Amino acid sequence: MATEPPSTKRRVSRRRLVGLDRSGPLPSQTRAGAPLHPFTIPNLVGYLRLAGLPVFLYLAFDSGDGRSFVSAAVFWLIAFGDYIDGFLARATGQYSRMGALLDPVIDRLTVISGCVVCWHFELLPKWVIAIVVGREAVTLVLSEIGLRRGMDVEINWLGRVGVAGVMAGIFFALALEGWVPEVLFVVGLVAALAASLVYVRAGLARLRDPLPGRKA
Repeated sequence: MATEPPSTKRRVSRRRLVGLDRSGPLPSQTRAGAPLHPFTIPNLVGYLRLAGLPVFLYLAFDSGDGRSFVSAAVFWLIAFGDYIDGFLARATGQYSRMGALLDPVIDRLTVISGCVVCWHFELLPKWVIAIVVGREAVTLVLSEIGLRRGMDVEINWLGRVGVAGVMAGIFFALALEGWVPEVLFVVGLVAALAASLVYVRAGLARLRDPLPGRKA
């Protein structure tokens, strides 16, 4: 039986457990070339999130106007599941390459699904929705290119704030009328666009110098 990597046996601090401390390198189990290990508790949450997306879309389009408590609740569960699977990975030490690849894709699909509903029922400004969907599509393409080149996608705080803001805007748009959803959505978009610039700069730097610190 394979032994558990030493890094997963260390006692996790409370700040790291709840996700406030993101310092340090990515766990080795999540990096390019590591085994997928698809069957873990955190990945199970990811699969449930993925399975919940068609349920959300059905409930939202069946609501008549896009607003219903049930569809909004399902969307919130899918969105909040991103935090849950991360918490479980830190708590159990069950990091995996599959989780590192799956989570960003589910986040993108969650945002796009919410945007499709908000666009159809005009719950949020369409021009903002178009920019968000475009940004998500470009992020997916660039992530795929990076993965093919053996690069690891490291999420920064701007990216987390952006995703949280966009998802919060969609959730509140599904639940109620008013200016709050639009403000959250726009703030999330601004943070997400800023994060994209950081990702692109980091990616270009990695392409120029794939082994930082190594002299030519």
